[in-house]
Amino acid sequence: MENRQEAAITGGQLKAMLMGAYQSFEKNYEMINSLNVFPVPDGDTGTNMMHTMTSVAEALNRMNDGDIGEVGQIAARSAVFGARGNSGVILSQLLYGISKGLAGKAAATNNEIGKAFQYGILYAYRAVSKPVEGTILTVARSMAKGARDAVRGGLDFRHVLQEAIDAGRKELARTPELLPVLREAGVVDAGGQGLIVFCEGCLAGLTGEAIPKEAAAVPKKVSVDLAAEEFNIEYPYCTEFVVRNAEVSEKEAMHWLESMGESLIVGVAYDVVKVHIHAKDPGAVLQLGLQWGSLHDIKIDNMADQHAETLFARHKVSKSGIAVISVAAGEGIAKIMKSLGAEGVVYGGQSMNPPVEEFIHCIEHGAAAQYIVLPNNKNIVLAVQQVKKLLKESRVECLPTVNLAQGLAALMAFDKNISLEENLASMKKETGNARSAACSIAVRDSMVNGLKVLKGQYIGLVEDKIVYAGNDLASVAEQTIAAAASGAELVSLYYGRELTAEAADVLAKTLQNSANGWEIELFEGGQPHYPLLMVIE
Repeated sequence: MENRQEAAITGGQLKAMLMGAYQSFEKNYEMINSLNVFPVPDGDTGTNMMHTMTSVAEALNRMNDGDIGEVGQIAARSAVFGARGNSGVILSQLLYGISKGLAGKAAATNNEIGKAFQYGILYAYRAVSKPVEGTILTVARSMAKGARDAVRGGLDFRHVLQEAIDAGRKELARTPELLPVLREAGVVDAGGQGLIVFCEGCLAGLTGEAIPKEAAAVPKKVSVDLAAEEFNIEYPYCTEFVVRNAEVSEKEAMHWLESMGESLIVGVAYDVVKVHIHAKDPGAVLQLGLQWGSLHDIKIDNMADQHAETLFARHKVSKSGIAVISVAAGEGIAKIMKSLGAEGVVYGGQSMNPPVEEFIHCIEHGAAAQYIVLPNNKNIVLAVQQVKKLLKESRVECLPTVNLAQGLAALMAFDKNISLEENLASMKKETGNARSAACSIAVRDSMVNGLKVLKGQYIGLVEDKIVYAGNDLASVAEQTIAAAASGAELVSLYYGRELTAEAADVLAKTLQNSANGWEIELFEGGQPHYPLLMVIE
């Protein structure tokens, strides 16, 4: 096939793509603005995204030709500096995730670009404290899946981008089903449309073709219902600022800011932090920022002066379609599951099995008519099966996944556009290929399968069988992975609460540099009791 190529994408091509994205926003930002239905001052989505890309274009114009990793880093850093509004910060984090995936590379293969895009989605989700379905993140997730499938099919990057755009358009058309205010106004999500414009510009920049101009949308006239306002008068100040030479991690910044307001988005690129928050006391927020580094580009708007003109009534979401509820053992795992398409997450795992009522509450308050529930632990399967019996009027199915690897594999196979039965079949098939391992800490002395285990030692488990014990986590992890599958190529590590990010990074590098030839990916899992959960491919 003529599309099956493995031509490398260079730094010059990435630069041309990003310049194309900037020009695409110049041509289409007013159309994106016309879709806005949410309260100001976050109501200029197209303008905000264009200004974010303007900063990127200016920085790229100043640089000489460089490797793709260098272009990605400059683009990400300048995007965070120039990010405006929710959509701008989210866009900057997409670019930051992509830059992380391309770091240190002179050029990138289709597979590497595809993985970099996946990183971008994860970083975008992590930037938002409370992701909402029917927004730019929903569209981004579908685009990532479209790109992943195209990469696996061996298509060249031009066709990978086109497949991502096509998948994004389908999801964009569904956003009014997910957000009643969009359905009422007769428009799709502005941020999601902005992401389509971004990728179309990238494609035009790559191919040299003309940049398309999207058709303008005209929202319906929507009546204002002051009793059902989107704006929270308790947090009237939309506060944005940049911290340079920052000495704070994204996780720390999110932790300290979450209690100070709403609509929190934190964007990080290397030593630059961008904050967007609706706050009660913007002065306190800025004082906190000062503790991290020097403040720049401070912007504070009083939304109470403008909200009455842009309020729209909220409506109860009508139930339709299929969705997945997945059990997660930690915050990091929960965010990844949501990024892969889980509508709801119930927290649970070893020693913290969730009650039946938590699943029922999640289903009753969800927007879907049918649900597939993933217990992801053998001790939770019976509880989920009980949910199915209790909710006789609902269509609830339990796919009895027993570990993280099976849960993630099932989510990757989920497709809300096919029937419940078809989903169950395809998801079950994928779980059969999933391989899982873990490292925990022994709570007592014991003898297991002829293996002597001492209290406090690290123990390695393949599925639920203890295969190794020792005092060094790296050694136990290496032996456990080898026992799980001698032919393993890619190992995803999800580190738990017992490990710091720094310690986990050292561990990942140790395993990466071992003689086994594994490719190691590291993610924050946040789970208790298990320093490492591992998915092996």
